[in-house]
Amino acid sequence: MRTVLDLLRLLADRADGDARDGELDRVVAELAASEPEAGALTLRVRAAMDAGRRRESELAALVGIARDLASESDPGSVLQAIVRRARGLLGTDVAYLTLHDPERGDTFMRVTSGSVSHRFQSLRLPLGAGLGGLVAASRTPHWTGRYAGDGRYRHTEEIDTAVAEEGIVGICGTPLLVDDEFVGVLFAANRSARPFTAEDVALLGSLAALAAVSLVQTRRLADTATTLRELRGAHAAIAEAADAHDRFAGVVLEGGDVGDIAEALGRLLGGWVAVLDGDGATAAAHGPVPPGLDARAAARRAGERDGGGRPVPVPCAGGVWVTAVIAGGQRLGTLLLGGLGAGDALTPGQVRTVERAAMVTALVQLFAQRADEADRLDRADALTELLAASGAPRPTTLTRLAALGVSPRRPHVLLVCRCHPARRRALAREAAALGGRSGLVGERDGAVVVLLPGTDPAAAGARLARPASEQDPDGAVTVGGAGPLQPADGADAALAEARRSAEALVALDREGECASASDLGFAGLLLGERPDVAGYVRGILGPVAEHDARRGSELLRTLEAYYAAGASPTRAAAALHVHVNTVAQRLDRVASLLGPRWQDPDHGLELQLALRLHRLGTPRPEGTP
Repeated sequence: MRTVLDLLRLLADRADGDARDGELDRVVAELAASEPEAGALTLRVRAAMDAGRRRESELAALVGIARDLASESDPGSVLQAIVRRARGLLGTDVAYLTLHDPERGDTFMRVTSGSVSHRFQSLRLPLGAGLGGLVAASRTPHWTGRYAGDGRYRHTEEIDTAVAEEGIVGICGTPLLVDDEFVGVLFAANRSARPFTAEDVALLGSLAALAAVSLVQTRRLADTATTLRELRGAHAAIAEAADAHDRFAGVVLEGGDVGDIAEALGRLLGGWVAVLDGDGATAAAHGPVPPGLDARAAARRAGERDGGGRPVPVPCAGGVWVTAVIAGGQRLGTLLLGGLGAGDALTPGQVRTVERAAMVTALVQLFAQRADEADRLDRADALTELLAASGAPRPTTLTRLAALGVSPRRPHVLLVCRCHPARRRALAREAAALGGRSGLVGERDGAVVVLLPGTDPAAAGARLARPASEQDPDGAVTVGGAGPLQPADGADAALAEARRSAEALVALDREGECASASDLGFAGLLLGERPDVAGYVRGILGPVAEHDARRGSELLRTLEAYYAAGASPTRAAAALHVHVNTVAQRLDRVASLLGPRWQDPDHGLELQLALRLHRLGTPRPEGTP
């Protein structure tokens, strides 16, 4: 117990910023020796805390970089600040920036940080040669953990000699684009074979986007320095953008989300603002957004003119402005605004304000995207762990479920969703949104498996099932359901039942529908883990039995005689010793109770099976004499 209390105290101190890693390592080792699973969970908690602290540090660093670059007015100082910050942000040995020479058609080394080789500092890179030349030619990021042996790049003696003299092993480069024009490449490099991650590339790309905006700022200052009026206007725009950036940075550092950024931008510009996610759906809004606004069309408009990686506001019809939200070359969403008045034109200061808002929104969405992806993977792992248990899961599994917001003792339903392989990821996102923080979603055996709180699997599955259409022939989603169940009792049996129900729907040519074993009629009796025979009989014969109980009629007996006589009213009348008209009248009453299609082959088969089960002594429907 003492070790556990020590561990909790140290974790609490670590969360407060008072890290004592040596003592924490000792306590974790003692706990792992006696309780291996507890030790492993502790390491996971510690890793999650470190990742969160690292994300906060990266965001704060990028916000600080943006403020520093916004305050620079000299192009040389801007470039030097860019490479210095890139080296510190990514923790690399070297950072450097090359600029494009349009007259010679190559790029040349402009500024470096951490470089020791004169040959390397004076290097020129022809377009297409080396990693930097390929970035310049393709205008897309490239990275390698070991440049010397990487056959993807066209090696030249001059470049390889300079790289070897500098001692560089791994390189990452991303293009620098300003006003739709390629102006250079920003690099980060290591003198050891340390691979670059996707997060490293995204962060370097975010810095390149910030740098591009700052270069535009300094170029505009230089261009407008010819007159005092223009210079004053540029300074006013810079001050306006800097004030806006401070406000956006404050919103983020106080824990705000894209909705808070939209509100801050709307209040600054005096109009309405809407933020769309990467799929074009509205993620946040502020002010009276026009109800007839075609947000998706506006988002496409921004995509057509995304500024080459820079968030440039683009005018649309009706005084609407759209700006692409981009980080690391990845389109994360769209920012829309309007209702500004005065011809709905943007001043230079407002343009810069919108650019800052788009950049900060991109950073927030990038980190939220990483957090959501980590949560999605954690939930998928927890679901896999639950389904892998035969019977009741282990206590550690139940603890993990509870930590994710899934109550092990509450009723849940389990859904197995089958769709085209290309649609599984989108379906998983849709199911995750449906379950929120209390559901689990994962992929298993080529299907999307969903655990949701509730008692009705058919109702839950109906929200995901959809048939194919002429416009989308591969869009069918077939859902088999099972439950209710309590996760604490295990879910393996429910998984098998839901899978069989989905397979039965496909076999019965009912793709695009949702059903549980109880919804599949007699087929459900064969599929169900615990077949509800009495419920099946009640569901088929209930209205007829209730009528017999109320009126003292013999409709059930007449149905039995009718089917026993090969569906002949005449022979049924003889067997019952009544007139054939009496049989006809009784069958008309059956039709009024069961519907006009009661004699269809499929329905007739269900009725005969229910009558046979009823005759064999299953618990009778309520009211049966």
